[in-house]
Amino acid sequence: MNKKLAETDPGIVLEGEKPRLIDEWQEVPPLWDAVRYAVDAGGMKGQYLLTGSATPQRKGILHSGTGRIARLRMRPMSLYESGDSRGLVSLQEICEERMKPAMTGEVNLNQVIRWVVRGGWPGSLDLPLKQAAEVPREYLRNALENDIYRMDGVRRDAGKIHRLLRSLARHESTTATCSKITQDIKQESEETIDRETVNEYMDLLERLFLVENQPAYNSNLRSSVRVKQAPKRHLADPSLACALLQATPEMLLGDLNTLGFLFEALCERDLNIYAESFGGRLFHYQDYKNREVDAVIEMPDGRWCAFEIKLGAQQIDKAAASLVALRNSFTEQPGAKAPSVLGVVCGLSHAAYQRPDGVYVFPISALRP
Repeated sequence: MNKKLAETDPGIVLEGEKPRLIDEWQEVPPLWDAVRYAVDAGGMKGQYLLTGSATPQRKGILHSGTGRIARLRMRPMSLYESGDSRGLVSLQEICEERMKPAMTGEVNLNQVIRWVVRGGWPGSLDLPLKQAAEVPREYLRNALENDIYRMDGVRRDAGKIHRLLRSLARHESTTATCSKITQDIKQESEETIDRETVNEYMDLLERLFLVENQPAYNSNLRSSVRVKQAPKRHLADPSLACALLQATPEMLLGDLNTLGFLFEALCERDLNIYAESFGGRLFHYQDYKNREVDAVIEMPDGRWCAFEIKLGAQQIDKAAASLVALRNSFTEQPGAKAPSVLGVVCGLSHAAYQRPDGVYVFPISALRP
């Protein structure tokens, strides 16, 4: 797209064969209203595809697009999309309590580490791992050096934003508060940064789609237990956290605790993608009795499914017992809505099955929508 031409006359950019793709449309926000007007005038569906690497400010956009323009967030590829999951088990079938048991094949720790370090970037799927690890580094570098300024023309401290990203990487898959992240940045760099600046930069990172936090489950459970509302911190892909932490496969092999958090991030990335395909939404659960659930999928009909995520198969029994105890606690409270499905998502497991206690067990390497 010729930016100068679009700024001079947005309507002329829309002329031509349909469907018409307009990339990085947010650099000329009036294009949004031009598309809205063209849709009203033409009456046809699917005429324009507006793609962009950032969400623009509202300034210059006159209409929300409601009824004319549908929004779809594009994420990095899931393991099923990249061909790393065999797709023998359907998440929708699990959530609807009709999963069939299956032998899913062996998975080793090096494979899991590769998926985490490489990430879901289409351009890196066939690259050697060392080269694939450069893709998220370049993505971050370009965002810091170019994209942030291009969003609104304001020069910001790229060093502070990078330190914020590193802090988010250190707190990947946790419910760290903004105050904790602010303190973490100060401890790392001994540099003054206030919470207001951190909040401003967090908003920028969300608009750049570098961050996608996992909200707390806040449905009306009619439970007497107070539920925490802190979101779980996630970068858009676990490979971004690896790039920021400079975590190599060798380092992760020697630090299974960090690998566990990154594996959780990978699973929740995929669960989010799969759940959206059938109208589900991804949350996490945490209450003031220190009970937690790694992933909650709320179904379109209001039912909710609780999943724990564990890297090793030896952790399955403990995770299942925790889920059963949580379900029982809701069942014992009059009027409370207990989870309809319990499941454990595994890394190093070779089968999908339902335990005698009713908990489903399945490996992420066999999952599909």
